[in-house]
Amino acid sequence: MINLTKIIAAILVLLAILLGVYAWMLGRQPTPKAPAASERGSEQTKSQPAVTYPVVVAAKPLPAGQVIAADALRVEHLTVNPAGAFQEVAAAADRVPVLDLSEGTPVMENQLVSGLALRVGAGERAVAVKADEIMGVGNKIQPGDFVDVFITLKSDGKDVDRSQARLLLSRKRVLAFGSASVDGLPSKTADKQQQQAQRTEPARTAVLAVPVDDVNRLTIGDATGRLMLALRNPNDMGEPDPKLFTDLPTALQPASVRPGEPRRPPLEGLDRAQAGLTALDLVTGGKNVASRPALTEARAISTGTRAPQPGTARGGLQVEVIRGDRSETMSY
Repeated sequence: MINLTKIIAAILVLLAILLGVYAWMLGRQPTPKAPAASERGSEQTKSQPAVTYPVVVAAKPLPAGQVIAADALRVEHLTVNPAGAFQEVAAAADRVPVLDLSEGTPVMENQLVSGLALRVGAGERAVAVKADEIMGVGNKIQPGDFVDVFITLKSDGKDVDRSQARLLLSRKRVLAFGSASVDGLPSKTADKQQQQAQRTEPARTAVLAVPVDDVNRLTIGDATGRLMLALRNPNDMGEPDPKLFTDLPTALQPASVRPGEPRRPPLEGLDRAQAGLTALDLVTGGKNVASRPALTEARAISTGTRAPQPGTARGGLQVEVIRGDRSETMSY
């Protein structure tokens, strides 16, 4: 009886060992359903197309500082949508890049000229002049307003015969006054207290849109006299008639016309700005010729042809300066 019990116990232990080995072998084998699920997931990934975005890119190299033509751009579908990118060619055409863009480069807003420069019209220049509360109509001027620029010249017995005040420029557009500007860009100051202080701070400059051939008038007027801005209604289109006044002479005289060449038209635009303007002509209107300094004629004189005068340095050059009917020799 004891032997039978031992035999049964040995058989049960052997069966337990066999079952344990079988369970271990089953645990080592991969799950049969896993490969099928993986294959189905990869098939679904291949069947679904990648998400793309329309992005305007350069169809050819775009040099900095030149207007972008519409045919120099094209729309490509990219898997990424860069911040500030354009989706339509019309939105980026006729803009000016600030850096060179190679072909295929996405065109973005921060790569193009922006700000106050875009508010300056063709043939105009943005010019800043000193401003204060009196000059700026009690700080009531706002960007976008139109103003007349008056100039006051005080007599000092040297440059001006007597004090005068007159209209210098008429109906000029204000691009910026103090920290406010027509470009509408938000302030970069994050602190609200600093923003409030910026609004209440008196304006120190006024930026005006001025035709390029009138920039000389404004800059000389700001340097030699006191400017005053007169605020005007934007619907008031009245301006002085330029035909009633003679043109001021330029600081640089145009080159003489050769025989047989046609007569040149009056200087305008950049040519007139290049010719410049003198403060004396601005004050006198170019008519007070007698008050101009006498023209001097200088010519070098060889040291061997004229004996040195007392007090002059030996071995130096001499110049004969002629002022009207007077002549004197100066050594240097």
